[in-house]
Amino acid sequence: MRAVQILQTGGLAALRLIYPPTCLTCDALVAEEQGLCGTCWRDTPFVGAPACHGCGAPLMADHAVAEELCDDCLVIERPWVAGRTALIYRGTGRKLVLGLKHGDRLDIARPAARWMAQAGRELVRPGMVVTAVPLHWRRRIKRRYNQSVLLGRGVARGLGLTFCPDLLLRRVATPVLDGKGREARFAVMSDALTINPRRAAMAQGRPVLLIDDVMTSGATLSAATEAVLRAGAAEVSVLTLARAVKAP
Repeated sequence: MRAVQILQTGGLAALRLIYPPTCLTCDALVAEEQGLCGTCWRDTPFVGAPACHGCGAPLMADHAVAEELCDDCLVIERPWVAGRTALIYRGTGRKLVLGLKHGDRLDIARPAARWMAQAGRELVRPGMVVTAVPLHWRRRIKRRYNQSVLLGRGVARGLGLTFCPDLLLRRVATPVLDGKGREARFAVMSDALTINPRRAAMAQGRPVLLIDDVMTSGATLSAATEAVLRAGAAEVSVLTLARAVKAP
């Protein structure tokens, strides 16, 4: 076994000599696989404290108090109890999300899930189960993977929680929401998601952590939360890789 480990380590070292690891968002060399170079790290809009209790959007430090909400969450009632996000959806944050979602950049999923797990640690509750916003089966076949499931699996592993990737089903092939206004987004997602009857027992009486790649209006997360609550979940929290916010 030791010999095999040495061979594996040596093989990896040789491979890195030929193909040294590069930054997730540029061609700069980095010390470890799936990392960001110093410049891209500085340019990546990570969200720190203080953050909106409802969605994780950054708040002005001189106005933030415990469980304070951003302007959007003050206007729109959220069916979940708390939300967090790892990044702001702009610049490098947007590039990472789109690379994972549409660019077959599956290598982004692991570090992104680590960032999300760090951002969402305070959401963890005893007995919590992690699930992801589902794709319709047609889109799943076309894309070949669900980026939210990849993120959810990594988050669950990082937080030591149970993961149920198919707790929800998308029974309607909804159109792409890009470019639609808030009301149109909520109308499209109304009744689009439902609980998977084979997995419903996983949610009953338990807190659920709902994972998605990006939150804009919150229409998709609201539809998913309501479906999980109808199945008997004790409460729902949401965690996203990125949050779209208005430019300052």
